[in-house]
Amino acid sequence: MNLAPNRPANLGFGLGLRPQHYAEILEGSPAVDWFEIISENYFVRGGQPLRMLDRIAERYPLVMHGVSMSIASTAPLDMDYLTNLKALAKRVNPHWISDHLCWTGVHGVNLHDLLPVPYTQEALAHVVERISRVQDYLGRQIAIENVSSYITYADSEMSEWDFVAEMARRADCLLLLDVNNVFVSGENHAFDGEAFIEAIPVDRVVQFHLAGHSEGNGHLVDTHDQPVCDEVFDLYARALDRFGPVSTMIERDDNIPPLAELVAELDRARAIAESVLGNALARPAHAMADAS
Repeated sequence: MNLAPNRPANLGFGLGLRPQHYAEILEGSPAVDWFEIISENYFVRGGQPLRMLDRIAERYPLVMHGVSMSIASTAPLDMDYLTNLKALAKRVNPHWISDHLCWTGVHGVNLHDLLPVPYTQEALAHVVERISRVQDYLGRQIAIENVSSYITYADSEMSEWDFVAEMARRADCLLLLDVNNVFVSGENHAFDGEAFIEAIPVDRVVQFHLAGHSEGNGHLVDTHDQPVCDEVFDLYARALDRFGPVSTMIERDDNIPPLAELVAELDRARAIAESVLGNALARPAHAMADAS
């Protein structure tokens, strides 16, 4: 196990913030250390979503996670989007901002999907340049997430994990390691998820995603509508062994269950972390500080 001294502090165990759970979060005290918000859901002026967000931000650490930056697109960066992103960050003061290593459209058409990139030197240089520009504009590092994929490009020159590692080094960005996406892509493309994990630089990983997936037409599909499976939890244990204590959250975007069911899943992740790391290391940084 490695401990990376320079990455942001471990927030503990979180959930994706969903409107179905606003009231229960505010009325009770669920065993959740932090929440991840979908940035684009709050690109609004006023209204209930922002009012709820402001109240939750007073009680819990937040991180921002986007789905529309389209960092790998060949279209110009969307400055209106980045302006909204920067304004929201000023409002909620997130611990970090993340988005995906993907493109989401072309010629102004949003395809509403997170499409993978070819793993070529040309694509690498392009993505690094765009991440650097976004970080300069926001005045902070961003975290980039590996996506699940169902196709590969014939002209790829390197593995996905080598691309991601070199991207992080050259762009000086952080990484959000989606463990479910590693598993899904590994099953779809017949690679070993542990090889992916072993290639990723320890000091760049600031967050883990855990999620469920479905089967369809001979592929696994990253649907976020099922509980986290045993195999993904097993791969999560391996990631903990390599990266040490990293902020961990569970994503659920469809077929959303009661909050208590998600907290129970989160408790399983917490128990795995305690088993791998020991009770003290698995605790969030603020809890460790309070205990000292």
